[in-house]
Amino acid sequence: MGKRVVITGLGVCAPNGVGLTDFTVALTNGTSGIRFQSELERLKFGCQIAANPLVKDNVLNNYFTPLQLRGLNASGLVYGVIAGMDAWADAGLEPNATNEPYWDYGILFGTGILGVDKFREAILMIDDQKVRRLGSTSVIQTMASGVSAYLGGNLGCGNQVSANSSACTTGTEGILMGYERIASGKAEAMLVGSCSDSGPYVWGGFDAMRILPRGYSDKPTKASRPMSASAAGFVPGSGAGALVLESLESAQKRGAKIYAEVLGGEINSGGQLGEGSMTAPNSLAVQRCIRNAVKNAGINAEDIDAINGHLTATSKDSLEIRNWSAALGRKGRDFPYINSFKGMIGHCLAAAGSIESVASILQFSEGVVFGNVNCEDVHPEIAALIGEDSIPKKTINYSPKIIAKASFGFGDVNACVIFKAFSDEHQAETSR
Repeated sequence: MGKRVVITGLGVCAPNGVGLTDFTVALTNGTSGIRFQSELERLKFGCQIAANPLVKDNVLNNYFTPLQLRGLNASGLVYGVIAGMDAWADAGLEPNATNEPYWDYGILFGTGILGVDKFREAILMIDDQKVRRLGSTSVIQTMASGVSAYLGGNLGCGNQVSANSSACTTGTEGILMGYERIASGKAEAMLVGSCSDSGPYVWGGFDAMRILPRGYSDKPTKASRPMSASAAGFVPGSGAGALVLESLESAQKRGAKIYAEVLGGEINSGGQLGEGSMTAPNSLAVQRCIRNAVKNAGINAEDIDAINGHLTATSKDSLEIRNWSAALGRKGRDFPYINSFKGMIGHCLAAAGSIESVASILQFSEGVVFGNVNCEDVHPEIAALIGEDSIPKKTINYSPKIIAKASFGFGDVNACVIFKAFSDEHQAETSR
């Protein structure tokens, strides 16, 4: 058996809350971060709403030097650095002040694409023959591993410092990659997370695909409707989430607070075969991913008492619920509580898995299951299969013991991670 892995730090830069305190309050109250975007109206987008974090300019001074702020034009980098630095501090860790790297500490911070606005700025300057005005930070703002590189240097980490990218599955996949590195003894702690840029150059492609809701400019908070009969498409979002994963031995030696334990999970792909495609999931792969996650975590399907699904507010929500039910062999009153935070934060793309994992884990410490917003009219197929009692409309007082969190992304790629409320008892359940 490998090392036990626990979560000792959390950080978040979300559309409905920057920082754990504001984010927790927003989730508890069902507060939305989806807003009308005048820029999208000017650009004649069909969907003119989106969800992006509101980061005050004076806050940036806490994370970047004046030199680093000069020419900074990469929203995903900003979000990722805020979430990552906050998670590190939340874990009670300090930046490295020595001349030798933290050999046992690493970083894996993923993204779909980074620095789109900076790319555009660079293209215009180069076309205008002003290449020397690009500035010295244009590379780090646009390379996929930019957040990892920035955090790695800021914190002085000497283990793996890298990035992953797998569309909407990026954040959840990264948690499992970090978990496996620690469980195998190759690291003592890993700062993992993911981020996504804001703006029309990221969201435009989805608008062109006509998979975003239209007609909600005057009521943006009602637009994202996971598991609802009136769901009309996902609302694009952005932001970042970050988690410090650490071996149990290391965490206990430091006397660190522990949010939860990572029991394991699964990553796979449907190969875009059968009903799977670039944009649609292969149900066989989704079910296999969930089943193997349960098996790898050493638990039974009936042990799961809460699920945070991918559930994007599209026509595929009913299919996802069917896949959960089939994979776990549970339905009706036997089905666990299930929620989707996309009703409040939209679909944050590459950042979705990490932001939603932070939210899922907060349910342990808060002793609640956060509610689903805009789900008054549960889709009839979903209601018929699992009933409505499993879909809390508001935050409820309930202390989950085991939470399954999954992401199913573009390219027919899947990841499911199993979190457990921390207990100092030996993990005897793995023998079941």
